[in-house]
Amino acid sequence: MEQGKSFIVINDLVALIIDDSEVIMFIAYAVIGVLLAFALGASAVLTFTRNEGVTASMSKVGVPESWYPWLASAKAAGALGLLIGLGVPLIGSAAAIGVALYFIGAVVTHLRAKDYGIAPPLVLALLAAAALVLRVLSA
Repeated sequence: MEQGKSFIVINDLVALIIDDSEVIMFIAYAVIGVLLAFALGASAVLTFTRNEGVTASMSKVGVPESWYPWLASAKAAGALGLLIGLGVPLIGSAAAIGVALYFIGAVVTHLRAKDYGIAPPLVLALLAAAALVLRVLSA
């Protein structure tokens, strides 16, 4: 094995992987960013279409119905920003910050309403924070 290179054996074939931390961080960002963008996009569509499961949770914590289009737009913008961030690091970082702040706000809203079902927004906030760190490290 060459010094400074990493090898992975897949089905008796040897694939050379560049041993570069920026490349590894970018791949990790791409995986997390695309999955998070998919989740945000799905949530945005469900919010735009007033899916009962999503809107019931929002109503339960006191979110006014007039806010639904704005919140759905914020999720859609976050999803789009994370995807654009694959090619434009600054956009990806800004989107990850926005998504993290959105879901931190969701956690606070749930806690203020004494609704302790905060796992979904907390996990999404942590994923957005991870996407931010990975995008900054890969730029």
